[in-house]
Amino acid sequence: MELKEKISGLIITFNEEKNIQEILDDFSICDEIIVVDSFSSDQTVAIAQQNPKVKIIQHAFEDFTKQRNVALDAAANDWVLFLDGDERITPQLRQEMILELDKADKKDAYYFYRKFYFAGKPINFSGTQTDKNFRLFRKSKCRYVADKKVHETLAVNGSIGVFNNKLLHFSVSDYDSYKNKMIHYGELKGQELFNKGKKFSVFIQYLKSAFKFFKTYFLRLGFLDGKEGLQLSVLQTLSVFETYESLKKEQLKSKLV
Repeated sequence: MELKEKISGLIITFNEEKNIQEILDDFSICDEIIVVDSFSSDQTVAIAQQNPKVKIIQHAFEDFTKQRNVALDAAANDWVLFLDGDERITPQLRQEMILELDKADKKDAYYFYRKFYFAGKPINFSGTQTDKNFRLFRKSKCRYVADKKVHETLAVNGSIGVFNNKLLHFSVSDYDSYKNKMIHYGELKGQELFNKGKKFSVFIQYLKSAFKFFKTYFLRLGFLDGKEGLQLSVLQTLSVFETYESLKKEQLKSKLV
């Protein structure tokens, strides 16, 4: 069974040569694929260009929200499937999507719950239990909120549905790469807080960092995920700490101007 609705597959990329082919395969249900690339230095673009459905847009990276909205604006179809490079659609989820979009009373946006993997090992706790994101939606009803630089928020002006089958989320390939990702997210989040007029406080920095670890490892049962749960808790705590380091740097730069 194939989709009756025309759908655009969207992805933002930077050095995703290890993932891009599998993502393009997951977009097989789409009649066009928009790849917004921030000038990858590997083979990401070359691999993507081999697919006749693909349109490449090179756009310098400013933040994740702007990249996503560039992709949305380029989509020819109202329905879009927006995936990250580390996400995979199972056959069961694909079939559920097709059946749902064939309905007359379908929703305007759909949440996908995600199954988190750490270096190939499934994670059941550590705050991942309720992890979900919008991945399939009408672009005429949705837009990413402009002031969010990271952990992008989709504003939905319409009805919302939830899929039963989970999207696979291979977020962590190894400890060091995830550490770099968490630091990068923290830097962007700090810039976001600065733009909102927030002031740096070393007390808040340490308080929020400590609470993040307590919440992830204890309240969200990270200890039940073993070594990986501890590592995830530490790295998510690092991201919070780096958020306030970034905020502090932005304040210092503003005083020097």
